[in-house]
Amino acid sequence: MKNRPNRPVSSNRPSSSQRRPGQGAGGSSQPNNTPRPAPEPVNKNLVLPARITVRELSERMGCSPIELIKQLMSAGVMANINQEIDYDTAAIIASDMGFEVKEFKAPEPQVAEADEEAEAPQSRKTVYSDEEKRFLRTRPPVVTILGHVDHGKTSLLDAIRDSNQAAREAGFITQHIGAYQAEAQDKVITFLDTPGHEAFTAMRARGANLTDIAVLVVAADDGVQPQTREAINHARAAQVPIIVALNKIDLLVANPERVKQQLADVGLVVEEYGGDTICVNVSAKTRRGIDDLLGMILLVAEMADLKANPHRNPTGVVIEGRQDAQRGPTATLLVQEGVLKVGDALLVGTAAGKIRAMFNYQNKPIKRAGPSTPVVVIGLNTIPQAGDSFEMVENERIARERASAASQAAREASNAPAAPISLEDIFAQAQAGQVKTLNLILKADVQGSLEPIRNSLTKLEAGELKVRIVHEGVGAITESDVSLASADQSFIIGFNVTVDAAAARLAETNKIDIRTYSIIYRVIEDIQNALTGMLAPTYHEVKQGKAIVRQLFHISGTGTIAGSQVQEGKALRNALVRVHRGNQVLHEGRVASLKRFTEDVREVGTGMECGIGIEGYSDLKPDDIIEFYIMEQDKR
Repeated sequence: MKNRPNRPVSSNRPSSSQRRPGQGAGGSSQPNNTPRPAPEPVNKNLVLPARITVRELSERMGCSPIELIKQLMSAGVMANINQEIDYDTAAIIASDMGFEVKEFKAPEPQVAEADEEAEAPQSRKTVYSDEEKRFLRTRPPVVTILGHVDHGKTSLLDAIRDSNQAAREAGFITQHIGAYQAEAQDKVITFLDTPGHEAFTAMRARGANLTDIAVLVVAADDGVQPQTREAINHARAAQVPIIVALNKIDLLVANPERVKQQLADVGLVVEEYGGDTICVNVSAKTRRGIDDLLGMILLVAEMADLKANPHRNPTGVVIEGRQDAQRGPTATLLVQEGVLKVGDALLVGTAAGKIRAMFNYQNKPIKRAGPSTPVVVIGLNTIPQAGDSFEMVENERIARERASAASQAAREASNAPAAPISLEDIFAQAQAGQVKTLNLILKADVQGSLEPIRNSLTKLEAGELKVRIVHEGVGAITESDVSLASADQSFIIGFNVTVDAAAARLAETNKIDIRTYSIIYRVIEDIQNALTGMLAPTYHEVKQGKAIVRQLFHISGTGTIAGSQVQEGKALRNALVRVHRGNQVLHEGRVASLKRFTEDVREVGTGMECGIGIEGYSDLKPDDIIEFYIMEQDKR
């Protein structure tokens, strides 16, 4: 499971409850023009959390973010200054730069709790220190509405918040991401209304895992459509619980039982059929079932035990950014930790500024916003990108300095080739123990082709490695497929289908591997070979020959050369060797040189004389036996 990116606790940054009177939001009472104190000596022993931002890692290592980003790029990892990387990546880079790295382990009770909830729908929790746990407060759930284009996603949200947003949208289709809040049972729920699962996944590909719960809207008269299947797979890939809202139940042609059967066919078995998927009959038009849906959302949220620390420095994610004719650059932010306030200095990706004004989802000015609250802020110097993380910093000057560094790093990264998501790349991760599955997105020309390919692929395995079908569908390979592949480190297989132009461009930009076939057994053969290639290779020894030492020569600058005669097989220049004296093995190493008279040679046959040098070993004596062998990789 991919965990929600969690900002690690910084021990040298006081929370708002620890600030002295007169201190600003960053915990400093110095004016803006006061120079920052000199950095403390860098500790070569690092304890890193499961995820850490590039900027914070550079601070802990005492190097510039640009230098660290270059190191990441050379390792094939593309990340901007505010993006989070996992522990394994951070540990490799830090080790290469001379640091001793250990992983931060949560206290034992927290581990036990995580184990108990490993099968729970939502187990992506921030790790808090024991001191912080006393500040934790329950936060509202963040819910994303997904579904087919005309099944009533926005209309359902209209019914929930008792407005008429859909009528104001061009063509009655949602054109941008919106964030809204609703109340039910005296509790608040935050809703993200997206243009579709593509935007949902594109933000997740940027590391912005915003959603706690996905509500899948399915029209009771139309049933499961291709985009419905895509939305299901995108929600599953994000590993968030799914609640089905069976909309348009008021229509005479509605057939909820047929739709529930269709949902079961794609793996969403509703509770009344013995499954664990919550399904609520609703009508956005008549408001039937709306209260039941909200109740189910709150129930799932309560089971997930969603909490946040309002006393941390405020952090969160950009939902959308835009240029307002009157207000200038604006950004819709979702606060995830801490309390955001007017006057706070923000670093938002490559943007920076001081919050001059802040508005809630009803466009009313507010002064403060806590966890899971969407707000629109004014005061940034440029428009941030959706998915950028934000954080409060000491003052606006520091925010602009860091934003400038992030912009420079972004320009350098844009000139570098993107890290490919290819079979070879995934194999390397598998051999390093980072992945145990080969993630595939499968597209075919007809359902009749899709089923036998899927059934054959899911039976393939090699050791513990298995195939995982992230998404499957009928029709051309689209931008949505490429976006999902980017988010889930998958590659795409097409059978008798084309790749549309937009998808091809996006795949080329993001270096996504797309492979198309016209013969089924070629698909199966390639994936079986791929799985085999993902296994760590094993080797066996193949003996090549044996030579006896007759005389020793000590050559200045070269070392000891054994004048020898090949008794069996052949002596090889590129071979490994063992030195035997009687029944004892004295040394194992590699051939340093092999000469026939004065010429370097690659091999010497049986009965012939030669001069042999061994890397790092000179304690040879006449009658020693030098055994030559090579290591060959086992065939799977």
